[in-house]
Amino acid sequence: MDFKYIYKKLLLLSFFFLSASILHAQTTTVSGTVTDASNKKPISFVSVSFLGTSIGANTDNSGKYSLTTSQQVTKLKVSFLGYKDVVVAVKPGITQIINVRLVSAENQLEEVTVRSGKKAKYRNKDNPAVELIRKVIENKEKNRPENYDYVQYKEYDKMQFSVANVTDKLENKKFFRKYKFVLDNKDSLSIPGKSITPIFLDEKLSQYYYRKNPEKEKTITLGQKEVNFGAAVDNEGLTVYFKHMYYKVDIYSNVVFLMTTNFLSPIANSAPTFYKFFITDTITVNNQKVVELSFTPRNLADVLFVGKLYVTLDGNYAVQRCELTINKNINLNFVNSMSVNLDFEQNPDGRYHLSKSTTTADFALTQTKKGGLFGIREIKYGDYVVNKALPDSAYKNQEDAVPEAAKNRSDDFWTKNRLDTLTTAESKVYKNTDSLRNMPSFKRTLDIATVLLAGYKDFNWFEVGPANAFYSFNSVEGFKLRLGGRTTPNLSKRYYFETYGAYGFKDEKWKGFLSATYSLNNKSIYKFPQNYIRASAQYDTYIPGENLQFVEEDNLLLSFKRGTNDKYIYASSYRFDYVHEYENHFSYAFEFNRQNLSPAGTLSFTNQDVNGLPQNIHNLITSDLTATLRYAPNEQFYQGKIYRIQVPSKNPVFTFNYDAGLKNVFGSSYGYQKISGQIDKRFYLSQFGWSDVTVTAGKLFGQVPYPLLDIFHANQTYSYQIYSYNLMNFLEFVADHYETISIDQHFNGFFFNKIPLLKKLKWRETASLKAIYGGLSDQNNPTLHPNLYQFPISSTGQHITNALGKTPYTEASVGIENIFKFVRVDLVRRFTYLNDPGVAKWGIRTLVQFNF
Repeated sequence: MDFKYIYKKLLLLSFFFLSASILHAQTTTVSGTVTDASNKKPISFVSVSFLGTSIGANTDNSGKYSLTTSQQVTKLKVSFLGYKDVVVAVKPGITQIINVRLVSAENQLEEVTVRSGKKAKYRNKDNPAVELIRKVIENKEKNRPENYDYVQYKEYDKMQFSVANVTDKLENKKFFRKYKFVLDNKDSLSIPGKSITPIFLDEKLSQYYYRKNPEKEKTITLGQKEVNFGAAVDNEGLTVYFKHMYYKVDIYSNVVFLMTTNFLSPIANSAPTFYKFFITDTITVNNQKVVELSFTPRNLADVLFVGKLYVTLDGNYAVQRCELTINKNINLNFVNSMSVNLDFEQNPDGRYHLSKSTTTADFALTQTKKGGLFGIREIKYGDYVVNKALPDSAYKNQEDAVPEAAKNRSDDFWTKNRLDTLTTAESKVYKNTDSLRNMPSFKRTLDIATVLLAGYKDFNWFEVGPANAFYSFNSVEGFKLRLGGRTTPNLSKRYYFETYGAYGFKDEKWKGFLSATYSLNNKSIYKFPQNYIRASAQYDTYIPGENLQFVEEDNLLLSFKRGTNDKYIYASSYRFDYVHEYENHFSYAFEFNRQNLSPAGTLSFTNQDVNGLPQNIHNLITSDLTATLRYAPNEQFYQGKIYRIQVPSKNPVFTFNYDAGLKNVFGSSYGYQKISGQIDKRFYLSQFGWSDVTVTAGKLFGQVPYPLLDIFHANQTYSYQIYSYNLMNFLEFVADHYETISIDQHFNGFFFNKIPLLKKLKWRETASLKAIYGGLSDQNNPTLHPNLYQFPISSTGQHITNALGKTPYTEASVGIENIFKFVRVDLVRRFTYLNDPGVAKWGIRTLVQFNF
């Protein structure tokens, strides 16, 4: 045995153990919390560093920090913009807690000297902060995850809503005593200065894959867990709506979409035009030198952020951390405060990826109200892998719904796989909600709320409604009562029935509707992608040119109309539909519709017989086959159980229709063909708001009577209708070829925010322009062809229906929206065809709408 060898080995090992012990003994660890000395609230993003070193960190959202070093350090420096710097002694070589209270810098000013002179004006030119932000803008594309060839990661998405600051007085009221177990579940630690009571929670764990070439992304839902309030509450639709309000924030995008409002990103291409930038600190985080870049709007009332960016100086000019807040002057309804915090982690190649996103918002009816709702969406990213190629199968078959297995994960699964933890209050929400759902008083309250807000009364498998259609009136039917409803997924997810019955007390006729729909893909017909067949029958009245829909005219408010409204049609129809959508958002539909139309009121179908004598036609029978192609790239929906609403986006929607009238099919008298196309697009115009633009064109081939021509959608109600011509009379214009454009502009307060009174009222400006260019060919002109139905006339013998001439029909409006937060009022002006009978040159129209 070689003792010398063993001795040397033991000596070497002893040296390493001794060195490790010495190094450990000299390790200094400092942690603590930084608070405001005046109100004891934690302060985020405070710079904390060992004096004389490059070792430092920033406090988190709770004001906490932690630093560790093996260097000999004796002092800790704490600094934050607007506060006096603090330097405190540190004991080297031990672990210690040092809590720091910062005093506002303005409270330390004992003497102020006022001198005359102009304040230095902020300029972009020769401003190092602006030069830095331009470097960030220049490099933002390469800092996006999509710049990698391959990306994969796990995403944990948690959405929580709470009641804020529930008072003892409210808890002790008789109505709320029975819900004490819910109100007692309070969290007073997570949000400084607030006591929140969680009432809604949704968790989702997903695996995401991205491939750059050919570009493809895929998301697999691994687990989803949400509260369940019962059948009366559409939990799925509620979650989708909440997440749309709290949209995922991409700081590298030009626009940040929050609360259904577009905010200009501080690193948008045009950001230096609307923001002021200041370099407020240079710190070292994880051995990486970063610049603290503060920014504020040039106009505090514009839809912009206030906050800070932490930008790396490694040549990538990447965002390492970001803090976004809004100020109280912003024109945003029901939101008292809102903040977004983004944290980024460094990849092995030195670039950064988003590791955590936290969006919070405080909701109340008024800015002075302390209670209300508080919402938090936290998204955490883990297991981040870049440039690792996977088989093609990993990117195919994007799921369009959450698998049932993912909805039924065990508590053990969530404990092991959450990328974050639940607070004590959050962990009790699921159990509390289950208890609520089974309480009779809670069920009654939800039933009442559903009737008031949605207009439907739920009876488990059937809903009665809508309530606003129960009563209406018009000159033909007089007082009209209607009762109807629809089945729900509780009856079946594959087949649905919809119906109503109505009775007019003046014409003494019954009307009704019945439809049956069957889903061909074993999913709800309201779920994307749709694939269903439907058969329906209907007998009811409508105004020529207006769509005969389930609710359209049977609405009490729409019963009030200006001018003369006595020309109606009784329509008896049988209709079959087939709709098929694809995952790429292309869809096609086929429709067969057989109609029997009869004039009602003072309307008549009149032509001349072979002897030139006038004759009245009592029935017009048509059989139509229509094909529709639609493409809506990247379309998203507010998806509910028995509805879906398209989410507005910048992507255009293309629609093409081909309609063939089938002569001699089921008694049809006319053969013809129609083609039409439509493009809808929303344009986001940065600080100028947004504009919805619709362009359409169509042409009819064949000879038909005027009820089968294109009768433009007029509006004689006092409501402002986006898709109608608000100063056009019913039946006023017909055409067999046309082109139209509609522009509805929302300035979002851009101009009013600069006028003190209007800024205080938080009104917003709107403007619109609508125009039709079209005409009628000779073959469809009843003046030239007496065998065609003659255009309707008024009681005085004047023609009320005309063909468009060379001059386009044009109307425009300017308006104010956000009056009392819900009302829009437009002043509408008609510019052409002012000599037609019953024409209104000016009009005031109102619209009730909900906007943040």
